[in-house]
Amino acid sequence: MCFMLDRRHGDDTAFVQFPQRFDDVDPTDRYCNHNRVFFDATSLGLNGIQGPSYVGTGCLFRRAALYGADPPRWRPDNAKVVLDNPYRQLGNSMPFVNSVPLAANQERSITPPPAASLTEELADVAACAYEDGTKWGYCVGWVYNIATEDVVTGFRLHRKGWLSEYCAMDPDAFRGTAPINLTERLYQILRWSGGSLDMFFSHNCPLLAGRRLHPMQRVAYTNMTAYPISAAFIFVYDLLPLTWLSGGEFYVQKPFQTYALYLFAGIAMMEASGMVEVTWAGLTLLDWCRNEQFYMIGATGVYPAAVLHSLLRLVGLKGLPFKLTSKPQSGGGGGGARERLAELYEVQWAPLLVPTVVVMAVNVAAIGAAAGKAVACESSLAQVAGAAAAGGLLFNVWVLLLLYPFGLGIMGRWSKRPYLLFLLLVAAVVAVASVYVALLAVFAPGSTVAPLRMVGSLLGGVSPASWRI
Repeated sequence: MCFMLDRRHGDDTAFVQFPQRFDDVDPTDRYCNHNRVFFDATSLGLNGIQGPSYVGTGCLFRRAALYGADPPRWRPDNAKVVLDNPYRQLGNSMPFVNSVPLAANQERSITPPPAASLTEELADVAACAYEDGTKWGYCVGWVYNIATEDVVTGFRLHRKGWLSEYCAMDPDAFRGTAPINLTERLYQILRWSGGSLDMFFSHNCPLLAGRRLHPMQRVAYTNMTAYPISAAFIFVYDLLPLTWLSGGEFYVQKPFQTYALYLFAGIAMMEASGMVEVTWAGLTLLDWCRNEQFYMIGATGVYPAAVLHSLLRLVGLKGLPFKLTSKPQSGGGGGGARERLAELYEVQWAPLLVPTVVVMAVNVAAIGAAAGKAVACESSLAQVAGAAAAGGLLFNVWVLLLLYPFGLGIMGRWSKRPYLLFLLLVAAVVAVASVYVALLAVFAPGSTVAPLRMVGSLLGGVSPASWRI
């Protein structure tokens, strides 16, 4: 209320958004449920433009803003709110329709309606059929028929020129629960990312908003709705080891020194700016790492599925079904920590897990093949593969580090001992290297040609060397 009563921007404030806080999340926040980079850094940063987006809960709204009224700063001086065709817009309840201009103009009726008629009106307005034939769910109130109705609702308010405010307090104003199972968490992200793309490819696209939306707020909403598209490039990039694993060659030009210098300088500046933002928002290094890790997990499995969903919708087909998220029961029933975190160690296999498993397998195989080549040639990895291959191996290791929480998730109860994942990956690398050396010994004793390329040649296939750019 203090924000809405503020003399500077209070009358133009549509809602006050509090950050989401969750109970019963594992202490290490394995699947980035707290999402503090968004709630404590991004939302706080948006406070300097038009304000944070609406996130579906933990929010206090101004009634007139939800009913479609313009903010005072975009009205003519001393002009009062007058609804055009209010019954078509808000329904046929006279007391309710008459109360909207009063609320928008900061007025209050001193004559309350009779109690008997008020009860009847409340029952009529609360009925589901009341919205039929009106603009509820489209131009008035919360937006319906989209998975990210919260973001769309906040966007429509910002598009009309309203402001919002970010408010964090101690103790937390609102608390809830979040899915701690890997599969359930991925389904939640799928619903959010698919709904974001649905918003981007609709009449609610931020690029189509009018001049009342601040340019930087437009950029922020574009990023919030189109981000799954970038996952297609990340997913392909994560599978690049296949090109040299199968042919023993890199199919991209070896980076020259100036290019490498600019590349590492750009990466360093991005990471430095991220760390400055995290420090400014009062976050920890673990919060930042979890955000980076779960973005990679989403980019390898969930976001490509969301892009497929949007493509199907664009061509007139039915998109992917969105599964409602199953959240853990509250831990207030006296159960111990083991019972509260039981879902964390459950493995629910689903098609959504397959792409990320493939990415992990490809990068492990790439490291194993490079190790096998080093053993077969009786020389160091740098001597065999060169600087480009060494950079590729660093990339493979970096991808596996980012997918570390996913690896724990598919281990089930074995993930209680995280060192087992490290041992399993090392064993897989050794196994691939052994197979590589064995194939080399069988098909071409004394040769250093890639075994898989030799197999293709023996089968009459075209040598991948002819494909090289």
